[in-house]
Parts: sequence; structure tokens; C-alpha cells
Amino acid sequence: MAPISTRVKLAALATLVVVFGIATAVPCAMLFGTAEAAPYETLRSRVGRGFSRAAAIPSDRSHAGAEDLPRRIVSLVPATTEMLFAMGAGNRIAGVSNYDRFPPEVARLPKVGGLLDPDVETLLSLKPDLVIVYDTQADLKRQLERAQVPMYHYVHRGLPDITETMRALGARIGATAAADAAATRIEQQLAAVGRRVAGRSRPSTLLVFGREQGTMRRVHASGGYGFLHDVLELAGGTDVLNDLHKQSVEMSTEMILTRRPEVILELHYGNSLKPASMDAERLVWNRLPSLPAVRNKRVYLLAGDEFVVPGPRIVVAAERFARTLHPEAFN
Repeated sequence: MAPISTRVKLAALATLVVVFGIATAVPCAMLFGTAEAAPYETLRSRVGRGFSRAAAIPSDRSHAGAEDLPRRIVSLVPATTEMLFAMGAGNRIAGVSNYDRFPPEVARLPKVGGLLDPDVETLLSLKPDLVIVYDTQADLKRQLERAQVPMYHYVHRGLPDITETMRALGARIGATAAADAAATRIEQQLAAVGRRVAGRSRPSTLLVFGREQGTMRRVHASGGYGFLHDVLELAGGTDVLNDLHKQSVEMSTEMILTRRPEVILELHYGNSLKPASMDAERLVWNRLPSLPAVRNKRVYLLAGDEFVVPGPRIVVAAERFARTLHPEAFN
């Protein structure tokens, strides 16, 4: 029974990855296969130019007095960590979650746990003057309230909320102008991706973010709500689960066959699998030969943390989706 329990836990964590926008420490080989379908490093470096890693931002004192501006921020949310760096406030970050991986500077920062396992003792030892928490972390919020530590509550929703959150966070730390500039840049880049695929056919697409390795069991896919759904639609696909207003849908084989996707995108986070494993995981879908996506060899496995961190690198995710769905638009 132990292996079954492990698989159930992994499936649950796969759902947390999308519903809360976190990159977990789950062994990714247990969740997904992986393959590159676009020049990822080129895209990452281009978007990465928006990250100011060393320069301090000028304070916007219209929000609060200079003495009230947070200078020791602890971020438990990888997305907001990346937002802070993007707006030039990385020098104010005193600690991050165990699951922060980008930009590289976070490797040197103290770690304070994550969504499910915050390390309150370490967090408080950093003497933060602002802690960014998931709004669902009720127990942590109560402890921080008792310690009289100011908080910013993060809520994970759809694609437009990424730049809205960036602007709200910028206002909270007195960096309104820098945050607005970074958010506007993201919006412009996303709009450019949308224009690139405008007017093209929109293949019905199944967006998978969890599957038991080597089988067609416990397939978790994006429903018709949430930032991954929004990115897929922006990139020129039609979500095959558009009618289900939820971020995560567990699909049976029968349901997959009924939906008949023309394209399957399966996402992988963290470290890539070996090439032999990639091929094997892709071939698992051949067990459903009647699917148009399988018949037409349009099953793609994509690897990258940008798919699970709804922050500035969402531009990378959108372009990778678009390049995979509409390669002819980028020739």
C-alpha cells in the first residue's frame, strides 16, 4: 500500500503546484516527462533582462513615510520573489521560501519553508518588516499577527492578476513607478505573443500538469480557469476543458477519449528527465491511438519552472506555448 500512498501524495502536490503557483521539491520524474519544444535559454535570457539584481530602486514616498517602507522583506511565494527582483527590489529581500529558484541570487538567501511547512522560528529570526504569505496560510498569519509583523496576503488567480499583484506589491513597498514599468513591460510582451498567433486556427488542447509516471492514471489537467488556462488561450490554443470552471481536473481515460484533444501539452517542472525517460513518457500517450493528438504526433512534453510560477517569466511560458502550438508563426 505504501507505493499507492506515495502516488496519491504526488498527485495532490501536482495539484498544489498549479492551484497555488508553487514549484515543489517533489521528484519531478515521478510527475512528468520532459522535452524541449522551443529555444528556452534564448527566451529566458531575453525576459531576464527585466530583472534588476543589484541596483536599489528609488523609494516612492507618496505611499508612506520613508521610515515605514519595508527594508527586510521575507517572501514565501516564489512568484512575488521574482516580482520584487523584476522591479529592482531584490536588495530588500531578507529571506525566501525553500522552493525559490529564480533569479540565481535567491540561492544565497536564507530559506524559511513554504506553503505547507513554514519555518516560523527562522522567519522571525530574520527580523522582517514585511512578510509575503499565501492568503490560505491561516496558522502562519495568526502567528505573525501575534508577533506584530506586517504582512502582504498573496492570492493566486488568473493571468491578469500577475501584473495587478506586481503593481499592488510595488505600491505596498513604495516602489510604484518601478513596479508599474515592470508590469507594463510584461503586458506588452504578452500582447505581442497574442498578436503573433492572431487569426490562426486554435487547436483543441489538453494541458496536463500531472500524471503517474509510465501510466495513464491520475492525469491532472488545467480546466477553464486560472493562469495556465489563460496563457494557453493567449498562445492560440483552445482549452479542451474550457467548460469546467476549475483550475485542476482529474481525468479518467474515458474522459480524455471523449474530449479528443488535437494537441496535448504535458508540463514538467524542475530537473529534466534523462532523454530515454523523456521518450518513454511521451510514448505512454500512444496507448490512446484514437486521439487526434496522438494520431498526428502532436503530443509535447515541456520542461520549465516558468509554467508554475505566475510571475514575470510568464512571458516565457506564453511564448513557449505559442511556439509549440503554432511553430509556423515563428519561422
